[in-house]
Amino acid sequence: MGKDTSKQDNQDQNNQSSLVQKIQQLGQSTVPQAPDSNIHVLPIIGQIEGHVQLPPQNKTTKYEHLIPQIVAIEQNPKIEGLIVLLNTVGGDVEAGLALSEMIASLSKPTVSIVLGGGHSIGVPIAVSTDYSFIVPTATMTIHPIRLTGLVIGVPQTFEYLDKMQERVINFVKQHSDIEEEKFKDLMFAKGNLTRDIGTNVVGADAVKYGLIDDVGGVMEAMSKLNDLIEKEKQSGEMLQ
Repeated sequence: MGKDTSKQDNQDQNNQSSLVQKIQQLGQSTVPQAPDSNIHVLPIIGQIEGHVQLPPQNKTTKYEHLIPQIVAIEQNPKIEGLIVLLNTVGGDVEAGLALSEMIASLSKPTVSIVLGGGHSIGVPIAVSTDYSFIVPTATMTIHPIRLTGLVIGVPQTFEYLDKMQERVINFVKQHSDIEEEKFKDLMFAKGNLTRDIGTNVVGADAVKYGLIDDVGGVMEAMSKLNDLIEKEKQSGEMLQ
């Protein structure tokens, strides 16, 4: 009898502890649960952290956490499609390009939504999917690549930056409908950003330039992804 009471007390304490954690983290006692779905949602929020660890007060997405997730998405037969949610200020260039290449190389249908912002290296991630959306109020900052920290003032440093920039430009050109010259014009524009060179592109303008496929949010993205999944199934049946 004593043991049963002790177990019940421990269970009640665990439930209370779990409830307190939910209230502390989310401001509510119950959390909506998504049903078992054939679609995986991959959020890329804050700054993309690469080879250098950022300060603890920074909201970051660590690329070493996303890479195994993307591999698991490709391997899991229950997952038939991927939605990438973007609200990022950018971050590590090579980490961002690595994520972009991995998403682009998935065999399953993919759709991205730019929410709030898809800045800097967030641009190639946004265009890496089969179809991309941007909400009307979201922005995308297109600017040249820069280095922080110790920079050696020699021509080789400029060449290194220029080659890395070309990698970004080529990826965006291959995975969107924007013309290379237009993208470079936006990247090197003066006077649009008060403390920087480049352009801040808002919602519908990103679609007009051919950078993003369409203006839309969660509903449109889910609908489009379901269409792509259905087409994938039909093409698979035809091959059989």
